[in-house]
Amino acid sequence: MTNLPLPHMACLMFETKHDTLLPKSRFYTRLAASFGVTGLIIAGSLLLGSVGYHWFGELPWIDALLNASMILTGMGPVDPMKTTGGKLFASFYALYSGIAFLTMVAVLAAPLLHRLLHKFHLDDVEKDDAEK
Repeated sequence: MTNLPLPHMACLMFETKHDTLLPKSRFYTRLAASFGVTGLIIAGSLLLGSVGYHWFGELPWIDALLNASMILTGMGPVDPMKTTGGKLFASFYALYSGIAFLTMVAVLAAPLLHRLLHKFHLDDVEKDDAEK
């Protein structure tokens, strides 16, 4: 078996199929990093949406944040857009939000799915070694 990645890189890299299973403490660090990246995506998306709805949709800041939050979570808009710029922004922000949501799900699921698949692979390798 090869060495595990350096501790400071554990949250950025996944181990290869020939590496041992990552210790739980480092796996939890990787999970925390995934939550952190997802939090940054959410914060950036809400900032982008709030500024866009405020600027293009001519909404007050709190209403702009509400609209951005509702679109980002897939609930739909609260305030109708009255300007052409607001309508165009709302269209593109809705498309962006769908991609951002899928990205957040992938970032959160990647460490869990990788660990699950890695464990299955190690179980198969152990069975193959036992049969030899």
